[in-house]
Amino acid sequence: MTYREPARTTTRGIRIRRRPVASLLVVIAAIAGFGYQMLGSSSSSATSPTDVLRSEHRGALGEAVPSRVWPAYGQAAFIRTGQSQVQAGPNQHPAPIASVAKVMTAYLVLRDHPLRPGEDGPTITLTDADVADTDRRRGQGESVVSIAAGEELTERQALQALLLPSANNIAAVLARWDAGSADRFVARMNATARSLGMTHARYTDPSGYDDATVSTAADQVRIVDRAMRLPSFASIVGTSSATLPVAGTVHNTNTLLGNDGFVGVKTGSTAAAGGCFAFRAIHWIDGKRTTITGVVLGQPGHDRIAAALTAANAMVDRITGHSRRQLRAMPQRTLPLRTAPRSPSMVRSPEIRPFEDGVLDLKAP
Repeated sequence: MTYREPARTTTRGIRIRRRPVASLLVVIAAIAGFGYQMLGSSSSSATSPTDVLRSEHRGALGEAVPSRVWPAYGQAAFIRTGQSQVQAGPNQHPAPIASVAKVMTAYLVLRDHPLRPGEDGPTITLTDADVADTDRRRGQGESVVSIAAGEELTERQALQALLLPSANNIAAVLARWDAGSADRFVARMNATARSLGMTHARYTDPSGYDDATVSTAADQVRIVDRAMRLPSFASIVGTSSATLPVAGTVHNTNTLLGNDGFVGVKTGSTAAAGGCFAFRAIHWIDGKRTTITGVVLGQPGHDRIAAALTAANAMVDRITGHSRRQLRAMPQRTLPLRTAPRSPSMVRSPEIRPFEDGVLDLKAP
């Protein structure tokens, strides 16, 4: 006897008895489907940076980011005008970020001590302890600017020293000036990172020299985008050089500045971090002014900063389709006439390997 035998019977009684069974099966299927959906939702809420990249995500206009956009090494991420999501490349994981950490340092200082256009801000007087700290840092090969006890730096000059020649000694000076101690300042760096949704960033020092200061590229895009909303920050990182009382003329380590639409932001390099570069470039794409804010980390090479600049330049080329459509970069009329010389090793690398695409939400409180 099989289940099909009763089905052939046409009596009303049997049909009435089957309806509850069919309804029960529908209810069970619905509950199972709902449970599966909730399980998937719960799993996705605890994904690692790598897990996020395992499914294809699409940008604000619905198109997937081509895999050829991403650098061959390290990790990278970017956001374009009109998007509320960070497009994240493969290999997202917390890694040393070197002096890119100074973007957060400058952001906090300017948030606590805003500078209006043309304003230099309060004066910071350097001490014997600052000079001793500078000598110690210079002795272990850190990036510093020369200072003297009793030297007075305006807030703007201190930020110029921090962001152009990437002075670690001035990062320490600003941290103590702003928060009273480096430890309290670092605590505020981490609190701000959490408030911006930078869940994979951890700061242990204000300069980034400590290899324990780590982040993903996608998380750094969040703070870079936020900092560039401050006109004083954007103005400083868009300057090719500055003059300090004792150090004299200092130059921006970002030698892409003023070329190919690049208007900032910050380079970084250590043996552990490789070459790092947080950047913003402005291009005209299909007749629309388009801002691209991005970060590349972990670029290898003898000249690590040049490698990071090269990777970012190639990345922007591919994002804008410059090599295919011969799009015109936006004229940088707001930049100073004098810009630091472009590194002779700056060439566009054709080596791009295929990757999956990823996206992280930029929205933050």
